[in-house]
Amino acid sequence: MHSRLWHALAATAALLASTVATAVAAPNTAAGDTGYRAPIAGSTPAWATPHTEVARSNGHTVRQIQVALALRDQRGAERLAAQLATPGSAEHGKFLSSRAFLDRFAPTQDTVDHVSQWLGTQGLRVTGVSANRHFVDAEAPTSALESAFGTRIAAFRTRIDGVNRTLTAPAAPVTVPTSLRASITAVLGLDDSAALLNPQHTRTTNAATAAEPHCARWWGEQNNTDVPQKYPAGFQSNSLCGYTGTQVRAMYKLSNGNTGAGTTIGVVGAYNSDTVVADTNQAAAQLGVPPLADGQYSAVLPQGGFTDTTECGAEGWAAEQTLDVQATHTIAPAAKIRYYAGKTCKGTGIYDAFNQAVTDNAVDVISNSYGNADGERSLPQAARDQFNSMALQAAIQGQTITVSTGDAGNNSGFVGNPAASFPASSPWVVAVGGTSVGLDQNNQPTVLTGWENSGNTQSGSSWAPQKDADGPFASGSGGGASALYDAPDWQAGVVSGGGGKREVPDIAALADSYTGMLVGQTIKGQFRIGSYGGTSLASPLIAGLVADAQQARSGNARAGLLTPVLYSLRGSSAITDVTPQKAGVWTPMMHAFGGVAVPGGQGSYLIDFDARPQNLQSGPGWDNVTGLGTPADGFIGALSQ
Repeated sequence: MHSRLWHALAATAALLASTVATAVAAPNTAAGDTGYRAPIAGSTPAWATPHTEVARSNGHTVRQIQVALALRDQRGAERLAAQLATPGSAEHGKFLSSRAFLDRFAPTQDTVDHVSQWLGTQGLRVTGVSANRHFVDAEAPTSALESAFGTRIAAFRTRIDGVNRTLTAPAAPVTVPTSLRASITAVLGLDDSAALLNPQHTRTTNAATAAEPHCARWWGEQNNTDVPQKYPAGFQSNSLCGYTGTQVRAMYKLSNGNTGAGTTIGVVGAYNSDTVVADTNQAAAQLGVPPLADGQYSAVLPQGGFTDTTECGAEGWAAEQTLDVQATHTIAPAAKIRYYAGKTCKGTGIYDAFNQAVTDNAVDVISNSYGNADGERSLPQAARDQFNSMALQAAIQGQTITVSTGDAGNNSGFVGNPAASFPASSPWVVAVGGTSVGLDQNNQPTVLTGWENSGNTQSGSSWAPQKDADGPFASGSGGGASALYDAPDWQAGVVSGGGGKREVPDIAALADSYTGMLVGQTIKGQFRIGSYGGTSLASPLIAGLVADAQQARSGNARAGLLTPVLYSLRGSSAITDVTPQKAGVWTPMMHAFGGVAVPGGQGSYLIDFDARPQNLQSGPGWDNVTGLGTPADGFIGALSQ
């Protein structure tokens, strides 16, 4: 099995190898160069075109960059990662320490020194080197960067995620001296693509309070009979207030012993909430979850503080951090949680935080509840390659990575055609889709279906499907075929119709905001509990379950790249196959997700569950909404073997 897995995953290395082009003369030879330079293919994002360029960048503006260095044996690393993940392989589960990875695969110190010296000759100031030698950090005025990398940096006006944006990027491919080309795989920070990595959640006003009397604490507790009843008795409910921690644990059949004890969960995001611990403990007291113990939560914050807080919407990232911490703590209440904060949503901020989580190797599973705002298209290839390289190291060290697949369905609303999202489409992660779940008063599922919502507006005694820019689509789990990565071996014979490409998701968990989870957060000095939803909820829920399974494994052994094991469990009692179910909820307010068009005012609305508003719908076997399905009673036991 691992041989074909490696061949599929080696597409990432092939993309990198193909960028090592024949040397070409530089248009402007920088001082200290030989005069011959090679381009780094994939260093310009798709939106940076002559047609969209609007201005030259200010040459005096200082930018922080990261020069990414190549692994010594990319293909050997991928072969090893495949063997480590494949049940039955002689190498299965024999993960390397971060030191062993450094000695075997990381760039050498000589490589770091040569690159650093060259950067210095070009007028760049080297500010640091990552512990795994993946990145050399530097900074310089834009004019010096242009000279050093043989390009021109400009501003481009383009429409992404339904918003007109002005973003900076190289107007021509980045070039480096031919003597260094084999060592340098990318230069991050010359463009603003990372600003398009968005948190993937929504926070509703629903809460079980007198101020919000319409919502239901469990499925059917409240059902507005003054509106048309589209579904049979028991299958139409008011939207839920949000599940408590007790209800969510019951949803995944967790016992008091399933706590994640002895494990550590990593959460990657941007910025930092100063109230996250107090919020988690105040919410826990009301939602049936133990409080955080002293030292159970820690945060790794960037040196020098945070930047671009207004432009990046730091409040949204703080909400994401709070959601992720409380979701993982609900599922694995004894696991340690370590939050890695990016200093900005721009440049290298998020990737720097992710690399720190991998390099530290102090966390067993890493949850990433963010994704590209424009499917796979907006991030340049060279930037995507860096995430894959870091995720490859994580797989070799035994770290499991979960990534949310997005909340805008097939992304056609703003991409113009169906598209998967990155980094969920990476071959080295568990891509987590979403479900809509209606638990009854005894915490048993009355409704369980894929999260793909259609919106209807009341028109007299009937419901009229909404006709927004994206039709009736009203939010849903991302899914579909990658345009970039070949199908890994573990999807062979399971997934069809993807044209031989990697398909997402792999598995799913609670994500529908109309059946969401209650989270407590302090906003502008006021603590409130409200319902959160999105695949940003699903990813940390799965991360928590992975921690619970690790707790039950002999010696608290890590799982590593989990997808081969997950696909081996298809059809077993570990995973519930999710299929469409005719049900829906009434709500007086539609929930807003990025890239999704819905009515914005008060009204009378009905949400149809999993009614195929786009080309995505759950179905028997693997499907492009829930993947293999959702964790069942036997999930932790099966993963603990």
